[in-house]
Amino acid sequence: RTYYGFGDAVGAAQLSSVLLGFVVLLVVFERLSRYRVRYYSDRQRKLNQASVTVSGAKALIMQLLCLLPVCFGFLIPTLLLMYWTAFFAELQSLWQLTLNSFLLAGGSSVIIVLMALMVAYANRLYPSKWLANLTILVGLGYALPGVVIAIGVLIPFSSLDRWISDQLVPFGVQPSLYLSGTVFALVFAYLVRFLAVANGNIVSGLARIQPSLDQSGRLLGLSQTGVLRTIHVPLLRGSVLTALLVCFVDILKELPATMMLRPFNFDTLAVKTYELAGEERLIDAAAPSLLIILVGLLPVIWLNRSVSKE
Repeated sequence: RTYYGFGDAVGAAQLSSVLLGFVVLLVVFERLSRYRVRYYSDRQRKLNQASVTVSGAKALIMQLLCLLPVCFGFLIPTLLLMYWTAFFAELQSLWQLTLNSFLLAGGSSVIIVLMALMVAYANRLYPSKWLANLTILVGLGYALPGVVIAIGVLIPFSSLDRWISDQLVPFGVQPSLYLSGTVFALVFAYLVRFLAVANGNIVSGLARIQPSLDQSGRLLGLSQTGVLRTIHVPLLRGSVLTALLVCFVDILKELPATMMLRPFNFDTLAVKTYELAGEERLIDAAAPSLLIILVGLLPVIWLNRSVSKE
């Protein structure tokens, strides 16, 4: 509201700084609370646990209670959106919105996963306390709202735009938005926002690869890059794909950062849904909303299948 309602970028930045400081304190407190804590799995105890069989009326009641959140939170709203989309919604601009959203989410997801792979691999090759703390600091973006990150990106990028314009004016080049009004700023905000998501998946995948495989690869004459390409990447295929899917869906439904940093005349499914809902055109907003829901189911299905296989 401070930024949109009053146009006060300084006040918005001050409020964002307060929120960022609060998040940093929470993260530090969480790290200190589990300092030197170790977790061990008691597999024998889990194997000795007996399951409880329920039948009759109790089983029916339990099934109905489990179905209530699914019906009212997913099935009924989704069926209503499908009905509106099939019989009333206008689909003229849906293809362009879908193309914009998929290209933006797909390209950003690839960049984020590559950066997360570099960060996680650096921690594996050169483990140190300062690098681990830097990785935690990089992951703070996921704890912040998208609008806070957008303001944090918009203010320095706007200053850079003004500096670049001042340098180009003597050459007869008109001032323009070289960074803040482009897709680059949007992708950079997504990188800050969702790097922690991709990094978590990559780190968990690397943790399952024994260091002896790295040493064997080096003994066979492979470089560090060769070990990553030949050994780690094939073994990390599932983790990388999971990170790509999760980042893709998160970016597809990200609204505040996209609204503030998107180029002119560039809409996504989330932005269009918000605009139509704000104009009380709920039926027209059904089609983009339904598409976001359908795409959001992909990582859920993938993760459930992966867990079942494991």
